[in-house]
This record gives sequence, C-alpha cells and structure tokens, in this order.
Amino acid sequence: MGGAVSAGEDNDDLIDNLKEAYYIRSELVERAFRAIDRADYYLDEYRDNAYKDLAWRHGNIHLSAPCIYSEVMEALDLHPGLSFLNLGSGTGYLSTMVGLILGPFGVNHGIELHADVMEYAYQKLERFIKTCDSFDRFEFCEPSFVVGNCLDIPPHSRQYDRVYCGAGVQKEHEDYMKNLLKLGGVLVMPLEEKLTKITRTGTNSWETKKIISVSFAPLVQPKPSNGRPRTVPLPQYEVRSLQELSRFCIRHALRVSPAPHSSPRGRAAFGVSRGLAVAGLHKYGSRFKRRRVHRRHCNALVLATRQVVASTHSSIVPTPPDGNNNQGVGAVSGVGGVLEEEEVSGERGTSGERAVVRNQRRGRRVCRSLEEEEEEEEEEGGEGDEEEAVGETEEERETLELLRPQPSVNLLRERILALPLPEPLKLYLLFYREK
Repeated sequence: MGGAVSAGEDNDDLIDNLKEAYYIRSELVERAFRAIDRADYYLDEYRDNAYKDLAWRHGNIHLSAPCIYSEVMEALDLHPGLSFLNLGSGTGYLSTMVGLILGPFGVNHGIELHADVMEYAYQKLERFIKTCDSFDRFEFCEPSFVVGNCLDIPPHSRQYDRVYCGAGVQKEHEDYMKNLLKLGGVLVMPLEEKLTKITRTGTNSWETKKIISVSFAPLVQPKPSNGRPRTVPLPQYEVRSLQELSRFCIRHALRVSPAPHSSPRGRAAFGVSRGLAVAGLHKYGSRFKRRRVHRRHCNALVLATRQVVASTHSSIVPTPPDGNNNQGVGAVSGVGGVLEEEEVSGERGTSGERAVVRNQRRGRRVCRSLEEEEEEEEEEGGEGDEEEAVGETEEERETLELLRPQPSVNLLRERILALPLPEPLKLYLLFYREK
C-alpha cells in the first residue's frame, strides 16, 4: 500500500509531503523521520525510488510505505524510557527511528523471520552509528534483533510498553498479541485489513481504534520441529556498565550545555546562536540581520527628513511669544527620536526658517553618520565600498546566497574533540565514529 502523498526529491521533501497530508502530526515523530534518510535502507540500485510513498520489496527485504510508518509512529505514542518490541523488524528502519525517541535508557527489541534480513538490518544499524550525524544529535536506544517466528514466543514472556507487528494478524492471534503488552501499553498491528491501535487499560480490558485500511502479507504460521513447537527467546535486557553510563551522561551534558567562551586547542567556541544557525534553525546569520536593520533605520531617517522638508509648517512646533512679541521656534518633529527637542529663544522674524534649515542639515548629518557606520560594519564582514553602490538586485542575490543550506556542523563531536582528554577516551565517547 502507498501512494497517498506525492514523491519527494529527497528525504526532507518526502517528510514535508507527509506533513502536508497530515500523516505526520507531531514534532517528535517529524524529527525522527528527518533524522534518518529512508534511502539509506535501500539497495544502491533502488535508491531512486526511496522517496516515493510506496512499499519496496527485494527478496526477503521489505519496507512499508512512508505513510504507513508515519501512522504507526504516531499511534505508538512514544516517549523516552519505554520498552518497544518490533515483530517482523525487517531492515531496522522503524526500530532505528523509534530508538531516537526512546533514548539510552529505553528498550528496543526486534524479532525477524529471515536471518539474511536481520544481518542486513545490523549492517544498516552499524552504518548509522558510525557515519550519520543524527546519532550525535539524539539520545539513542540501540536496537537488538533475534531471528525467529514471532508466534513462537514462549508463554509468560516479558511484556512491553509498545508493540508493533509488521505483518497481517489473523483474528485468532489477536489475544496472543495483546498478552505481550504491559498495563497501559499500546499495540499497533494490521488486523482484518485495518491498521489497528489497541491500548491495554486493565488486566482484561482494552480500547481498540481502527486507523486506516492497509494490505499486509499475513503472519507466517510456525512449523513444529520434531513434533514439538519451537520457541524463540526474546533479546536479553542489557545491564549498563558504569563506563557506558558515564559515556551517556558526558555526551548528554556536552549536548545540552551552553558552549564555553573559549575552547582548548585553538578550536572555536560553539555558542547557542551559532549552533542554531548551522543547524538551519536560524534562516539568517547575525551579520545579515545587522546590515538589514541598519539599512532600514537609515532609510526611515531619510524619509523622515524629506517629510520635514516637504512640510515645514507642520514640522515646526512654535514656542510661546516672548516679552517683545517675537515668535520662537521649537524642534523639528517626526525624525523618529533622533532629533531631540531644541528650544530656540531670542530669535526674531525669519529665525524660524533658519531653525528649519539647521534641523534639516542636522538630520542629513545623522543619516550620513549612520551610512558610514553601516559601511564600516560591512567592511568588517568582508565587503567593501563597492557593494554599497550596487543596486537592489545584488542585495537580493546576497540574500538568496545566505539562505542556501550550509554544511552542518557536528557540535557534539567538536566539543568532545576539544576536551583535554587522552585520544582513546575521546574515541570511546564518540562511539569510535568515523568522521
């Protein structure tokens, strides 16, 4: 099933289409989808089809349509620290996205029927950990997979907070699936051609919600071995070592803490504003904003000065006549607070006109000073006086240049490399990741 949304040119474009069609509705799910490129889970010769909203199968390798995964992720109601079981875990694409939300203290298990697919999933997982920058931007719960038929799970096995089944479940297996859930847990599975969400509200009470119509291959029925049913042990719970806990805590502290004013080894400090800018969260750089603000301010001042010239009578605030019945002149108004009120006393006859001229000259001087200040700041940013003479077209061209996506910077990696620690310890904190 698929084809509910338009094809995208890249992963972000695909996610935009899923959001527009309201398949992705929460920010948490959106971040997980954007962090992992769907094409990375395709074979190289099929990557061109990765951003279509269609399922893909090659031999035993299978990926559901993006719109299906979106509905599944939204229905699971994930948050950090939960335990998750993926029945029919396949390539590990869904399990990896779930792991970005569960965090390092969650549980992320999967059961896959085919050994070659599980091997493929571990290859993709290793590539994600070693090479993808998203691994350093999230607290990750690494998936653990085993080979077997999910209908061979021994009775009275451990239960999970969240369970997903990636194959069509027959009605007779519905209770079997429900028993895998903890109290308050959520099960999402294709049941009778409907993607169904089941919430365990009590020991023997459930809430069921039909989401969308789907078409999945049915569960493969288990085959007995030597007359006895097989059993598939679930992945083991891993007890974190003190070293691993320390690594998680250090990485978390470096990820969320503000950057220091200076960093060792001559590395530049990564402030919050710069971090947001390189991450694409700020569309404009600080230099661009400064130049635009000064230009708008100067233009407003010129406009105000022209208004003073055009309407001198309305811009002059007369002062009360003095003892000789002479009319004084106050300040020129409407210059945006730059020209302070000036009281002209002792002027006679045409002194008002001279005051207007003086204030006009003063406004022009202020405007020129602001233009000079703007030019100095542009020179500091690497732009000379020639740019000031270029028309609006050049300015628009520069704006488009600044809006182009910039190469992302892995802030966590930079901070770890800047620590005054032995190189082997830095590599351990980096999970021995490749640059």
